[in-house]
Amino acid sequence: MKKAVWVLCGIFLLFMSCSKKNDNPFFSKFGTPFETPVFHKIKVEHYLPAFKAGIEQDSLEIAAIAGNPDAPTFENTLEALDRRGELLRKVAGVYFNMLSANTSDELQKVANEVAPLLSKHNDDVLLNEQLFKRVKKVYEERESLTLTTEQQTLLEKWYKDFVRGGANLGPKQKDQLRKINEELSVLTLQFGDNVLKETNVFELVIEDEKDLSGLPEGVINTAAETARERGKAGKWVFTLHRPSLAPFLQYSDKRDLREKIFKAYIERGNHDNECDNKAIIRKITALRLERAKLLGYATHADFVLEENMAKNPTAVYNLLNQLWQPAVMRAQNELRELQAMIDLESGDFKLQPWDWWYYAEKLRKAKYDLDDEILRPYFQLENVRKGVFEVAAKLYGITFTERKDIPVYHPDVKAFEVREADGSHIGILYMDYFPRASKRSGAWDNSYRERFFNGREIVTPIVVNCFNFPTPTGKTPSLLTLEEVETHFHEFGHGLHDLLTKCNYLKVTGTNVPRDFVELPSQIMEHWATHPEVLKSFARHYQTGEPIPDEMIAKIEGSSLFNQGFATVEFLAAAYLDMDWHTITQPVDDVNAFENKSMQNIGLLPEIVVRYRSPYFQHVFSGGYSSGYYSYIWAEVLDTDAFEAFEEKGIFDPATAKAFRENILAKGRSEDPMVLYKRFRGAEPKIDALLKKRGLN
Repeated sequence: MKKAVWVLCGIFLLFMSCSKKNDNPFFSKFGTPFETPVFHKIKVEHYLPAFKAGIEQDSLEIAAIAGNPDAPTFENTLEALDRRGELLRKVAGVYFNMLSANTSDELQKVANEVAPLLSKHNDDVLLNEQLFKRVKKVYEERESLTLTTEQQTLLEKWYKDFVRGGANLGPKQKDQLRKINEELSVLTLQFGDNVLKETNVFELVIEDEKDLSGLPEGVINTAAETARERGKAGKWVFTLHRPSLAPFLQYSDKRDLREKIFKAYIERGNHDNECDNKAIIRKITALRLERAKLLGYATHADFVLEENMAKNPTAVYNLLNQLWQPAVMRAQNELRELQAMIDLESGDFKLQPWDWWYYAEKLRKAKYDLDDEILRPYFQLENVRKGVFEVAAKLYGITFTERKDIPVYHPDVKAFEVREADGSHIGILYMDYFPRASKRSGAWDNSYRERFFNGREIVTPIVVNCFNFPTPTGKTPSLLTLEEVETHFHEFGHGLHDLLTKCNYLKVTGTNVPRDFVELPSQIMEHWATHPEVLKSFARHYQTGEPIPDEMIAKIEGSSLFNQGFATVEFLAAAYLDMDWHTITQPVDDVNAFENKSMQNIGLLPEIVVRYRSPYFQHVFSGGYSSGYYSYIWAEVLDTDAFEAFEEKGIFDPATAKAFRENILAKGRSEDPMVLYKRFRGAEPKIDALLKKRGLN
């Protein structure tokens, strides 16, 4: 052990000398407040050497743990495993966030080199026989050990990860598993790269002002600004990024143009060109199935779900089936209303998927005198952010202070220091709001650094929330839709989960929880977004400063069930598609035929397209949600039930907030999720609140 320590020291000195020679920021302290990344100093050429050095350093630490002559203990084996790899975590935390939020062709090339290296290194750890023997020895003696609940969970998680990572396989099977993992690591990256390229390449260029009919002024101004940025001044450009796509489908009177942009959106990755994802899907699903069978599972879904709250595919399908028919019935009623509106306008056509958003918006306006453009002026981004922070302050006593002395990776990004009520430091939260060509679509939360105890001190978290909200134009600030307001609260909920964890071990800290539990902290925050008391606190007209009128809040509440059939069907169809792809027992030849059969099996209405078609379903083919897209609706059972606890005693009741923080947000994966939930709520969740919220009861 002592010899290994001296070797590590030598490597560290080597890193230090390299840092002076190559000026690689990863090889020394960042020297910033709270050791936040020095984005302005990090160059593309720094990543690969830092990854290689990090892997080498981690390999030496693994060798030292595995070769320790002392008898295996929790401290010298499990704690050592959890705390190792400081340099590798440091570079990976920065790199993979940049790959999603501020990528480039050069950065993506690095990914193709790094992915197989990381896959091999992960296999080197989990397939290390000497190391597994030590972990297994401690696991077998667990009943005689004095461990905290978190330590018991850590031990069990590590042991299972070794087994699920192939530790019990024979030599030939281990080699086969390595090849599968390496190939998957590259394919999933390629899938995401192709979707980004397909999203960025499309432009709907409008030259005739008449073709802007129906579009709100703000949407038109944004399209003009996009055109100027792309060298098409005097025209209007609409893209497949959501802030551009969604309002065009909602408001454009030009049915042919709605059809054009809608079809461009749903055909991404399906053009039989260099960015086509169908062959990649065939390979990914076949390899996942092969790996599952190699490890003793019938399907990839069986392999994945074993570690989730659902436990098996049957439980997932049972939940989806319970919701599907009520959702379809509601969507059919909505369809009849929309078709009636078309007929009333003397339209001589049958409603098509590219018509749904347009006529739904018109129907909402007619029924409730409400649409997104009426609400937008009250949802200035800065005010929404203030509202988000105020909710967290009222619930948990925490504060958010912008820190302009902390480096950011793009001028649009803002950094905030998060503190407890007593002023003690919790962590750093970056907010990245606007779309750009270098940023993937959607919204997400991630960590640059996770909270844990390194044996000497608590390492505090560095977290990021990323969005694709409307970019400010001219004198008009970023104005959000109600859905985007909810998205802000949602991702912030994930951020709180990362920031407020009190776990001491990386493997179980923060959002490192089962997929069908991770959405509870995010989705419960959405309830505060539209609560009248909260809306009155932050929703103010960006020009007059007037608070949102009570009658408008009443309209929001009154329309809360509007279009829920469509929204639920669209989502559930994607959840079924994910499960169908990952319960196959034989490889699939024709991707589109498989998807069509999947949708036919559930009876998807032809007027509704599955929320994510297979060739751009990033959640499951490049985002870590394979066999897990259902988790949003599973967690909705939890979040609707949990929010009732707040409503029973007041949405800012201190005791309820404290219980949620201590039993959910602080605990990570330190205990079984259902145990944690029952400790907070006093019982297992019931589906009743979800059915009521979606109008399916």
